[in-house]
Amino acid sequence: MAFENPYHPFNLGELPPGCQYCVRGEKLVLFVTGVCPRTCYFCPVSDQKFQQDVIYANERKVESADDILKEAHLMDAKGAGITGGDPLSKLDRTIEYIKLLKEKFGKGFHIHLYTSLNLATEENLGKLWAAGLDELRFHLELESKQFWERLALARKFSWKIGVEIPLIPTKEKETFAVLEFVKDKVDFLNLNELEVADNSQSKLEEMMFHTKDELSYAIKGSLELGLKVLEFAQKENYVLPIHVCTAKLKDAVQLANRLKREARGAKKKFDLVSEEGMLTRGALYLPELVPGFGYRKKLENVNKTEFVQKLEPLLIRLKKELRVDEDDVFLDVSKPRILLSKTLLKQNRKLFRKLGLVPAVVSEYPTADQLEVEVELF
Repeated sequence: MAFENPYHPFNLGELPPGCQYCVRGEKLVLFVTGVCPRTCYFCPVSDQKFQQDVIYANERKVESADDILKEAHLMDAKGAGITGGDPLSKLDRTIEYIKLLKEKFGKGFHIHLYTSLNLATEENLGKLWAAGLDELRFHLELESKQFWERLALARKFSWKIGVEIPLIPTKEKETFAVLEFVKDKVDFLNLNELEVADNSQSKLEEMMFHTKDELSYAIKGSLELGLKVLEFAQKENYVLPIHVCTAKLKDAVQLANRLKREARGAKKKFDLVSEEGMLTRGALYLPELVPGFGYRKKLENVNKTEFVQKLEPLLIRLKKELRVDEDDVFLDVSKPRILLSKTLLKQNRKLFRKLGLVPAVVSEYPTADQLEVEVELF
């Protein structure tokens, strides 16, 4: 029977294992490369990543494997979802990371991977299986059936196999064709509510697709198509588990739960944590690096080491004058500034200004990029 479950998607049958971890916010999102053999007009990948060979663990840019482990530990991850681009475009790297995560966190650390069928050869799939991959999710191309038969190659290995496609309102015939093809070939079918992406690659708005309303990125008619597929499959008594993953699930549940987990690992002694996982703290900035217009761009281009060197003697002086414990103040080298409690900041703002620092209370994401939600200068 089809029903809306507590996580806000709709489904027939049990949610795939990878989805169960995701909705609880327990999966590390490992973006292994932006390189991909396809250029889909609905691709949600950002301009900074699209067809670029870059690596991210959640929002953390990966310079070494240690960055991946650091992020996994920070959020107490129980598994990882490997994505791109197409992870098979950089197969050796993908295999290296699967092995690394399994070795560090054990065989029970659940790893699923998204890929097209373009690079799904028996040799490549065999390497993924040997590395310890638990679950494969194939993106079938709706406009061409050229590689569809390659699904049979994945059946040679005893992992969970699924197909995951976007719900494009103008592709109802093609979507039902996918359903008919995969109904007895895979372990589950995921149908994703289509969303407009803020990037150059997505052409949905140019193609006259419209969002549900001004506050939503979800495309009008997308969810309705998914429900139509569920209704048909239920009527025909299909045993294939089908999951309609909504935009609400991704933002209000999956991401929110991950942020809460990250907040528990990222928060300092003095941080206040909101129900949504946002961190509120006091922050002391050098005048040249106060948040404002162009702040994020400035952070990318400045020599952070120079600013850290300016802050280090100020930090030592503050500890003496405030007579606080070592962990009551913190030098944040990623966004050169000094962090402390909101209360301590307000009580001593005159001292901070005297030292040439700009005091502020900030609310920000607990992620590696610490994106600001609100900044109040004092």
